[in-house]
Amino acid sequence: MAHRPPTMGRNGMAASAHYLASTAGARVLMAGGNAVDAAVAVAATLNVVEPYMSGMAGDGFMSLSLPGASAPIIIDYTGGAPAAATLQTMTRERMMAGAASTLVPGALAGWLYAQEKYGRLTPAESFADAIRLAEEGAPVSYRNHEFITLAADHIRDNAAAAGTFLIDGAAPRAGGLLKQPNLARSMRRVVEGGRDAFYRGDLGREFVAAVQAAGGILTTDDLANFTVREKQPLSIDVFGCTVFSPPPPCSGFQYLQTLGMLVDEDLTALGHNSADYLHLLLEVIKLATADRIHATMVDEIDHTTLLERDYLRERRGLVNPTTAALGQGERFDEPATHDPAAVQPGARAGITRRNGEHTTHFAVVDADGMAVNVTQSLGNPFGAGIMAGETGLMLNNFLNWIDLDPASPNALQPGRQMENCMSPPQVYRDGRFLMTMGTPGSWGILQTQAQALLNVLAFGMHVQDAIEAPRVRLTSGRTVGIEGRIPVEVQAELERRGHDVQRHPDFTWFVGGMHGIMRDPETHVLIGGADPRRDGAAVGW
Repeated sequence: MAHRPPTMGRNGMAASAHYLASTAGARVLMAGGNAVDAAVAVAATLNVVEPYMSGMAGDGFMSLSLPGASAPIIIDYTGGAPAAATLQTMTRERMMAGAASTLVPGALAGWLYAQEKYGRLTPAESFADAIRLAEEGAPVSYRNHEFITLAADHIRDNAAAAGTFLIDGAAPRAGGLLKQPNLARSMRRVVEGGRDAFYRGDLGREFVAAVQAAGGILTTDDLANFTVREKQPLSIDVFGCTVFSPPPPCSGFQYLQTLGMLVDEDLTALGHNSADYLHLLLEVIKLATADRIHATMVDEIDHTTLLERDYLRERRGLVNPTTAALGQGERFDEPATHDPAAVQPGARAGITRRNGEHTTHFAVVDADGMAVNVTQSLGNPFGAGIMAGETGLMLNNFLNWIDLDPASPNALQPGRQMENCMSPPQVYRDGRFLMTMGTPGSWGILQTQAQALLNVLAFGMHVQDAIEAPRVRLTSGRTVGIEGRIPVEVQAELERRGHDVQRHPDFTWFVGGMHGIMRDPETHVLIGGADPRRDGAAVGW
């Protein structure tokens, strides 16, 4: 049973990792905005109240269902590597943090693109709460204090960031106020000047100058050349529903494969989070991970073939029911990747890929049935650890997610997008929108998505139950992190089968921070869920 009841409403719902952001989205819905307008409000407010997770200078994906649509639209606002970033000029150290680690920022362009094409209101109306909170100060939650404390060393040496987020070198206390006047001014410039204020105007030039002064390689041409992309999703039919994911460079087909390898199983007979169920789930995830690492960024692969039923049955047949296999890890450059004993990709994916979990996810559904869900990030906590001068904008460090090994399908190339685990799904039933559930969590996103979707589709849980249920997360080899609420006897049986069980607290952000909304097919009542692993809240009316 969930600790919280699900939130319900008839006229609109916003669910995000912070209650003030969800409230901002609900306020826009009440003012006559649609789900896209509210999503922009949530995104902008999260920049203020979750500044270490996402922001205007980050990147992300949006899944958007129009009223009555038979499939969502994917809006890809992930940037590419700067034109000056090459295998010869970059090192792993430069790509991990600092001003040289930033990809071209796409988040702001994505928000404004979606609102201009699909929204009803103006950016001024959607940014209003974010600007007010940045100017007047946002209350510091206990979770804010925890996350800023964990990331304090990352920003301590950058005067602009430390001066904004630290007090005497430490995180502000819970119950205090976090003011960001420079961010508020930048948001006002965007509201007044639109996309061009940043991508072709004075704000962008100021941003780039600060990046270059700090040792970065981003240019004004990199900003001016950025393009938002609309795409068609990948999908798979499972458990009487169709589950959609963004296509590459998003690697969401990993959780589609996971679902597809389990659809023929009697999961309820195995028992939710039993040793048999978790062993099967973990072994299937290893198979899907191997395919994802080797196939996502290979243009020659038709990724729909990786979702065909015969192929997934063949892959499922490789699972040993009693012994844990050696997983590849999460990226091409993990040492386990090169172990011949590790799980290998299937024939259709057989082309011869660190981990910072600071991302956010939110969802909005309006009374007309328009549904939006977004996963976006700065990369690591506070991204690159650099604030761009007096713009108030934190740089992302997504270059760290690109590989320097030229043999990797995800190898660095100037202007190229990276493989990206941010992957907001939507679920349809009978050709109509049913549900969205999404999460942050770095490469763990692809595992948490599968678990939560199975909780609903296979085990019949409501959204809040599915979100709160205990989770597991594979990292590399046979290592699996397990939340403490999973019974000790289950943990012991997994160890007996060869899994290296790492015990975590009962609720840990290591396994994500999920938020979701379901729309009742008959009454159209909206049912929202929010993750207690974050400051999550669903607000409906």
